[in-house]
Amino acid sequence: MTKIKNISSFFENLAPLQLQESYDNAGLIVGDYNAEVDTVLVTLDVTEEVIDEAIRKKAGLIVAHHPIVFSGLKKITGKNYVERTLLKAIKNDIAIYAAHTNLDSVEGGVNGKICEKLGLENCKILQPAGGQLKKLVTFIPVEQAPQVREAVFAAGAGNIGNYDSCGFDMEGKGTFRGNELTNPFVGEKGEIHTEKEIRFETIFPAYIQGKVISALLNAHPYEEVAYDIYSLDNKFNKVGMGMIGTLPEEKNETDFLQQLKSTFNTGVIKHTALKNKKVKKVAVCGGAGSFLLYQAIAAGADVFVSGDFKYHQFFDAENKIVIADIGHFESEQFTKELFYELLTKNFPKFAIHLSEVSTNPVFYF
Repeated sequence: MTKIKNISSFFENLAPLQLQESYDNAGLIVGDYNAEVDTVLVTLDVTEEVIDEAIRKKAGLIVAHHPIVFSGLKKITGKNYVERTLLKAIKNDIAIYAAHTNLDSVEGGVNGKICEKLGLENCKILQPAGGQLKKLVTFIPVEQAPQVREAVFAAGAGNIGNYDSCGFDMEGKGTFRGNELTNPFVGEKGEIHTEKEIRFETIFPAYIQGKVISALLNAHPYEEVAYDIYSLDNKFNKVGMGMIGTLPEEKNETDFLQQLKSTFNTGVIKHTALKNKKVKKVAVCGGAGSFLLYQAIAAGADVFVSGDFKYHQFFDAENKIVIADIGHFESEQFTKELFYELLTKNFPKFAIHLSEVSTNPVFYF
C-alpha cells in the first residue's frame, strides 16, 4: 500500500506540473491525496470502459496521459461521457491522475519513449523551452560559503547540460548594522560591520525555486539572508517540446515508413511526397505536433513523425522534409508502457496493470 500523494509526488518530480501548457489539467483530478492504494491501472485515456476495468481489477487509482477534465465543469449530471466517467469513478472510490503536457515536456517522457521505440540515438529536445531558468545571487561569509553552496546544489541548482555544481564565486566586502532586535552572526548590535563575503551565483529551473530558496535559508548563517532572483531568457535544453535523434544506420524512406507502420501498428500513415533520400535524422512529437514542423526542418530532420496534421499543413513541408502522420493515439500509445515501467521500478510492492481497453476513437476501414 502507498498513499496517492506519494505517486503524484513521484510523477511531479519527474514532470513538474509547472511545465504543463496553460490549457492543460494535469495532476490529481479525482480522489484524496491521503488515500492509500495497492493497485494501479495505467492507460492513455479514461473512459467508462476503463473505469469498469479498474473496478474488475480492484484498482484504486488510474494513471492516464490525457486528463478526463480539460475545462471547468459546473455540473456533473451524467449528460456526457466525461460526466458519466467521473460519476462512476467517484461512486467506486477510484482516483484519477493525469500526466499530460508536463510529461510531453521532459526528456524521459512521452517523446523519449517514441525515440526509444524507433531506436533513435543521441536524442535531444527539439524545441527547448524559454523562460524556465532563473539565476540566484547571494552573499555568504567566506568560511561558510562551501556549506551554503553545497546545500543549494543539493536542492537541484547548478545543472547545465551534463554538468552539475555549476556556480560562480567573487570575493568582496559586505556591510550591515543590526538594531536592538537582532542577534547578528558576526559583528555587534548597533555597529556597522564589514565582512569578507563571497558573491555566489548559480542557475536553476523555475519550478524548483521554493526548494532552492529553502535550502539557501536553512544553510546560510545570517539571520537575514540577502539574495536576488533573476528570470532568464536562456533556453532550457532539458525541457521543451518534441525530440530529435538519429537512426543507428540510415534507411530508405519506404523502409523507414514500413518500420514506423509496424512499430506503431497504425492502420495508415499519411505522409508528404517522398524525397528519394536516405533517412538518418528523425524528429518526433507525440499527439498533435504540427506546430513543430519548422523546428524539425531547421534541425535538419529527414522525417517528422507526429499526428493530427491538417490538409493545408502538409503543404508547409515544401519538399524539405517528409511528414509522417501516424495518428494521435498511435503516436502516444506507448505512454501507458512508460507509466508501467516507471511505477514498477519505483513502487515495486503493489500491483500495476496495463489497461487492456483500446481507447482509440479512430478506426480505419
